[in-house]
Amino acid sequence: MAALANYRYLLTVAGLLFSHIGAIPSLPPHGALTPRADTDRLVFCHFMVGIVSDRSSASDYDNDMQRAKAVGIDAFALNIGTDDFVDKQLSFAYESASSNGMSVFLSFDFNWFSQTADAGKVGTIIKQYASEPAQLKVGSKIFVSSFAGDELEIETVRSAAGMDLFLAPNFQPASVAKVDGALNWMAWPNDGNNKAPKNGNNVTIEDGDQAYISALSGKPYIAPVSPWFSTHFGPEVSYSKNFVFPSNLLWWQRWTDILILEPQYVEIITWNDYGESHYVGPLSSPHTDDGASKWANDMPHDGWLEMAKPFISAYKAGSKSVSVDEDKIIYWYRPNPKSINCDPTDTTMGPGGGGSPGNYYNGKPDGAETMDDSVFIVSLLKEAGVVRINSGDNEQTFDAPAGAHAFAVEMGIGKQTFALERGSETILQGTSLKDISNTCLCGIYNFNAYVGSLPAGAPDPLPDSGLKKLTDGLHVATCEAKPSLGTSSKVVSAKTGSYPGSSNVIKTTTNSKSDDPSIPAISHTLSTPPSGPASSLTISPTPLAAPEVNHTPPGDPSHAVVPPLPSTVSVTKIKYTPLSVPTAASISNPSPVLAVASVPPVHSSKRGGGRTITASSQIAPTNCLMPGDVWQVPPPADTPDKCDV
Repeated sequence: MAALANYRYLLTVAGLLFSHIGAIPSLPPHGALTPRADTDRLVFCHFMVGIVSDRSSASDYDNDMQRAKAVGIDAFALNIGTDDFVDKQLSFAYESASSNGMSVFLSFDFNWFSQTADAGKVGTIIKQYASEPAQLKVGSKIFVSSFAGDELEIETVRSAAGMDLFLAPNFQPASVAKVDGALNWMAWPNDGNNKAPKNGNNVTIEDGDQAYISALSGKPYIAPVSPWFSTHFGPEVSYSKNFVFPSNLLWWQRWTDILILEPQYVEIITWNDYGESHYVGPLSSPHTDDGASKWANDMPHDGWLEMAKPFISAYKAGSKSVSVDEDKIIYWYRPNPKSINCDPTDTTMGPGGGGSPGNYYNGKPDGAETMDDSVFIVSLLKEAGVVRINSGDNEQTFDAPAGAHAFAVEMGIGKQTFALERGSETILQGTSLKDISNTCLCGIYNFNAYVGSLPAGAPDPLPDSGLKKLTDGLHVATCEAKPSLGTSSKVVSAKTGSYPGSSNVIKTTTNSKSDDPSIPAISHTLSTPPSGPASSLTISPTPLAAPEVNHTPPGDPSHAVVPPLPSTVSVTKIKYTPLSVPTAASISNPSPVLAVASVPPVHSSKRGGGRTITASSQIAPTNCLMPGDVWQVPPPADTPDKCDV
């Protein structure tokens, strides 16, 4: 576990991935699913049934099932409450899963079910769907999970179901003795009290891993993986909440951690929770609008799913590195710098409309300061190349080795252009459909991420049903309830350096800086990586908050709070010291680069040493020397400290 913690903080990188899912593989015949072995590594994805009440047949689930299966997801965890449409939608989902060679299982949301009074009801629902061909089984046991529910009477559930169950709920570590496994929901760095780290309190995801693994004592652990968290519901709804968790590089970092941690199960959070901005499924997936369209419209995340594909394959194979068979560039960023002032028109400036106390803040979301003003890039390359980024008029170039690597550059106002070059050939090039702007989109603070890719994916607009509440509560009249991205971005053809159908070679363009004096000028060079856990992180001893379940008012289909780790788990003083960057990941011109990293083929707590260092890039992002390194960088550069090994 120490090696995992060390390696995590080597990775101060991020990016974004190819939006279009490749060809769907041939599917097994109806009912061909077989029970999983006790030792199988499986990947699940959390699916919110609460926002798909408008689906009218099993075919409405087919695209979700096929996309998930194509990237290696084995099963959807079907999050259900007590709505009257749940039975119909579960029937559709189970039928579609069986037809498409997928598995599904029930995940009971105890924001809606009573932990003390509904144990028999939970068991009865499990029994109702247990014989469905698509039901996930571990051996002969019916797989069941939850969101929260620590006080649930487990024996009553088992008795009402009347069959062998594999119960792997989202209980806290102190409550897992009575179940067969457990899901850790806390997929984001936090302060131990369901909010972003602050005041020196930083509980890492690895802290949660360690707490669960220790408490489970060898029973299966479902490790969480999530790309983002941002929610911004105002008084226009009864479940007001307005906060973010630090999400900058999270998707890349966490998948890399998973390759080291090697848990038996992984759960992606989520497929379609647009309200909390951690959806990896398509915007076009049929759903109703809970008000999230204000920040989800024109903000596709499909590329995150495709980025995960080689990591999922590596995880299942037990590999510490990913295999790449197609050149791709994936990128993501927020639409505005965090310094923007949207207070005059933001929807959260007044009193909240309800929801859990402590989740609602006026104006800029709680935790906004933990988000970096950066553009994140992941290169998936068959062979080495040069990655070129223009963020506004901030132009940066990276030497990207073959394989999976990640980079980050300071965001600039304007167009966002990306390219992959090899020698004199332009392999990929295109301009994102979403600019970085100094204008408050729809008048609000939007801390969601825009995800794009080269080659560009298919258009992914919100359906009409997913736009119904976009204008509710807005204080501007310039925002329409319709997609506005267009249909495609210009992308050069591989090997030709030209647009399809054109003989003109693409030239990199330079975009103007913002002339809005309210947005500070953005520096184009950085002499050192940004401060923070890139080099080290010390966690002061801090008791964690007691378990909490938020009973969200009716109408909120998303989770208002994340259950914290229990008060019985304490965080001790831990110093995370990164490994040195592998030589293969070094770059030749790193001064404007925030960070570079890669997944090494092996993992060790001691790496490097015995090198002649002639440029600071050779020790980025740690900026410290391994034992035996010789510093030969000319003055005025100061000799760095030795790494703590």
